[in-house]
Amino acid sequence: MKVALLDDDDSHNALVAALLGPAGYDCTSFTRPERLLAELRRQTFDLLILDWNMPELSGIETLRRVGELLSPSPPVLLLTSRSVEADLVEGLNAGADDYIVKPLQPPVLLARVNALARRAYRPTAVPQVEQHGPYRLDPGAQTVSWGDTVETLTPKEFQLAALLFNNLARPLSREYLLRRVWGQRPDLETRTLDAHVSRLRSKLHLRPANGFRLTTVYGFGYRLEVCEPEADAASGAAE
Repeated sequence: MKVALLDDDDSHNALVAALLGPAGYDCTSFTRPERLLAELRRQTFDLLILDWNMPELSGIETLRRVGELLSPSPPVLLLTSRSVEADLVEGLNAGADDYIVKPLQPPVLLARVNALARRAYRPTAVPQVEQHGPYRLDPGAQTVSWGDTVETLTPKEFQLAALLFNNLARPLSREYLLRRVWGQRPDLETRTLDAHVSRLRSKLHLRPANGFRLTTVYGFGYRLEVCEPEADAASGAAE
């Protein structure tokens, strides 16, 4: 999982990264909120860990800006030296999923991050058949079916389809999709991803008539979103 760390103290970021790295978390550190917000426009993170007390923009304000920028936003863990209940409630009401009061205790940090990841992404040991609207994804057979249609996908196509369906309405960057489906392949051209997306649109008929739209987020990546068939059909007729 890809994690963004925000703290104006870079040594603190390094400490958190050192604690989470061995557990399989890929951490990217930021010392300025604006740099993090700019990067969120370019790539996808699975989890954000924000320090409350920042000199330019507080963790709470950063959290609100993230909510305006991304919908839905990734889970957020807030780090704070404040322990007053009213302050903690303010953090949760602003959109934080959890908080940790400093000083950090390594086992607590790792347990909270693991718990957030489990709640947000619900990994399963055995691949399960998934139902998303009319679409049924069968990982064992590598097929996607809807109505009377059954479409067999290649392994990469199925991985990409499952990733998109499990992140409905969430913009996913090209870098994130390439890394999750093809692994660490710096030599891989992004048109490989574009070709797979084009084939999925065609094979799975991802169009408003079936209740889903696979859109390009220009300069960023792709998003699979639910849409209203009736409204879109009427809109298309009007055009």
